[in-house]
Amino acid sequence: MLFIEYPKCTTCRKAKKHLESRGIEFEDRHIAEDNPTADELKAWISKSGYPVKKFFNTSGIKYRELGLKDKLPEMTDDEKIELLASDGMLVKRPLLITEDKILVGLKEIEQL
Repeated sequence: MLFIEYPKCTTCRKAKKHLESRGIEFEDRHIAEDNPTADELKAWISKSGYPVKKFFNTSGIKYRELGLKDKLPEMTDDEKIELLASDGMLVKRPLLITEDKILVGLKEIEQL
């Protein structure tokens, strides 16, 4: 399993603590230092069955600075994925990537 987080994020820390308390082993990845590539994002989005918008950190500073609330509806999925791949801080976190599913956000991870 791959756990993608921003270590300073309290939500990510809660998710990580939850996984560790359940004895779930995972590889840790810092989203800002090693942001997901467009190919990774395409694969994860496809596997998850979620729309691309679900992968945006809509509460993030960068999202607001770029005015993405208004711009995303005009963009193609490929443009959205390229944008996500350009800056890890735009990607919703935490993410847990398993062999058979993609969990996005704390609430989904806490269901493990």
